[in-house]
Amino acid sequence: MADCQEDAPFVDETAFSSLMFITKRPPITMVEGRGSWLYDQNGKVYLDFIQGWAVNCLGHSPKVVADAIARQAYRLISPSPAFYNDQALKLADLLVANSCCQRVFFANCGAEANEGAIKLARKWGSVHRNGAFEIITMVNGFHGRTLATMSASGKPPWRDLFEPKVPGFVKVPLNDLEAVAQAISDRTVAVMLEPIQGEAGVIPASGEFLHGLRRLTREKGMLLIFDEVQTGMGRTGSLFSYQRTGVEPDIMTLGKGIGAGVPLAALLAKEDACCFEPGDQGGTYNGNPVMAAAGIAVMQELLAPGFLEQVRAMGEVLRQGLQALSQKHVLGEVRGEGLLLALSLPDANGNDIVERARDKGLIINAARPETLRFMPALNVSEEEIATCLTILDEILSAGRL
Repeated sequence: MADCQEDAPFVDETAFSSLMFITKRPPITMVEGRGSWLYDQNGKVYLDFIQGWAVNCLGHSPKVVADAIARQAYRLISPSPAFYNDQALKLADLLVANSCCQRVFFANCGAEANEGAIKLARKWGSVHRNGAFEIITMVNGFHGRTLATMSASGKPPWRDLFEPKVPGFVKVPLNDLEAVAQAISDRTVAVMLEPIQGEAGVIPASGEFLHGLRRLTREKGMLLIFDEVQTGMGRTGSLFSYQRTGVEPDIMTLGKGIGAGVPLAALLAKEDACCFEPGDQGGTYNGNPVMAAAGIAVMQELLAPGFLEQVRAMGEVLRQGLQALSQKHVLGEVRGEGLLLALSLPDANGNDIVERARDKGLIINAARPETLRFMPALNVSEEEIATCLTILDEILSAGRL
């Protein structure tokens, strides 16, 4: 899951009084979306380079997904999780056939999938590692908003929120293998991390670090868990981010793009990591056939010949354009892979740039005040990328914010 922009313009809560106030939002209501474009209640159009925080991998309301949902809704909406359904089975088969994992559990959001990964690791520690339960996670990591996933996250503002937290998570700096080694004890069952820290500002784990983690966890008889909620489903130019480095996890979580906008996520695991028994894990809507039908449509699109190659090509176009802007306006580095990219700013004025961009019809995100984040649809066009870059250039050329 991802945060709403924390420093957006304040909206009088009474104007939207039926909704619980949980974040500041601009005073607009989105009513329609098509591909890379969003429309508000006044008919204003926006080029969306957030896409629900990497959720709408095929853009807004893609026909293949809408059609799949409609067809399935007329066939079967929910047989209950007490029965198999053909859509969940087909989607699970597709995920297994195209990943390093052999088993799938479907969830409703990335946080729920990560909660499941934590539970599976703890159960595995109980069965195979003398009751070990601690999981090493990364400083500035983000794993969701359930109490356990917030406890696993290393987001500084959450340090004292909702205390007491769920115990059993040890935080270390990303890309510091020695710190991981020092944190391991008899209680440690797993290491869990995002291959690229999205909420932290698109900070990649290095290939050297990931390979080192794989060696270390194998030596110590521990599990390696990859949270690919944001990096998975083609976002980095490969179907799953782990495929870029060849480092296979024992457990992997997916969310966001797997449903192209509907509530769908997945917990995947290798066979020898699977140890749930009846009653350990479940949920009313897990494996819902309508959501699974959407996931099948997404997988078929992503696996189509040339699709991921085009993601990589458009990612390079966006990267080069951001680098050119950075050079022209004396900004910072461009980080990330595929169509998950960030541009560092010399000043903490990202929120101001986001507001000005929205006024000009461009939706981007400041993952941190000094970082702009870009997560367009995976089928974004070169012309749409050019429009994004032109608007940013106009804003930056207008002078210091």
